[in-house]
Amino acid sequence: MIQKIILGTYTRRVSEGIYQIELDTTTETLNNLQLVTKETSPTYLAKSKENYLYSVTSHEGEGGVSSYDPQSKLLNIVTEEGAPPCYVAVDDNRQLVYGANYHKGEVNTYAIQNDGSLKAVASIIHTEPTGPHKNQDHAHAHYSDLTPDQRLVVCDLGTDRIYTYDVAKTGEIEEVAVYVAEPGTGPRHLVFHPNKALAYLFGELDSSVSVLEYDKTDGSFTQKQKVSTLPADFDGENGGAAIRISTDGRHLYASNRGHNSIAVFAIDEAGTTIEMIQSISTEGDFPRDFALSSDDAYVVAANQNSDNLTLYRRDAETGLLTMIQKDVYAPEAVCVYFD
Repeated sequence: MIQKIILGTYTRRVSEGIYQIELDTTTETLNNLQLVTKETSPTYLAKSKENYLYSVTSHEGEGGVSSYDPQSKLLNIVTEEGAPPCYVAVDDNRQLVYGANYHKGEVNTYAIQNDGSLKAVASIIHTEPTGPHKNQDHAHAHYSDLTPDQRLVVCDLGTDRIYTYDVAKTGEIEEVAVYVAEPGTGPRHLVFHPNKALAYLFGELDSSVSVLEYDKTDGSFTQKQKVSTLPADFDGENGGAAIRISTDGRHLYASNRGHNSIAVFAIDEAGTTIEMIQSISTEGDFPRDFALSSDDAYVVAANQNSDNLTLYRRDAETGLLTMIQKDVYAPEAVCVYFD
């Protein structure tokens, strides 16, 4: 069986844009790296149910989002002055795309037009106080995606906050709740448990995962547990990156840039307690992103600085990973998206 994977990249050195590679589950190998389309630093990707692709982009000195049809033909580019966003997500129900802009501390919404192209609708800039870490010089929105009950949740690394918004069909957003993390956490990404009542927040700056209870009545979060993603004897510099959860909600995965590893956690039956059961090398430098295959049988990690992918087989019962292929060339890859 062949599973296709789309790769978002930086184009600072050798990459030319968005790539595709194939996972052959018969031979358990990654093969056939191909350039899908030339694009400037498409660092995050998302697809709609109609198979339209939306990508972070930089264009003529401005930043924004590009839209592509199912044949990878460019539909349009929506940009504004300043740096591009670092995250994009699709809201199929409302026909919206959300963007989180790290450099500007801004959240953007775009309306999906009938042909799949985009139109800028609304934006909001965070102005709350920032944390004590040197990387918290101002607001840094890093993630903007949907809650299980179709609200918008935004992680801001700079303000140590998670914002919950109600979203109108027009794309306008209204704040309904704010969770304040411990100073210096640096909220980066989060994932929800299949039970829809719990979420797991990755703190980039303190390399932590926080277990959060989500209250759908008011959109608020409450911390239940906080653990490190690093071995106790590690004393180097590290930044948390991507976080994923298995479909059955029994195992959690988080990548460490610096320690260059994936931390594997077992989740208890209630979902409120996690325990690290493995720390496995990504066989490269700076694993900014990774993803589980559609059947949860494999994990593919992208090492940004060493230009390589690493393939793991995943044990469905224990959740543990076994490295089965490394040194697969992929230039400046920073987003792994199973198509």
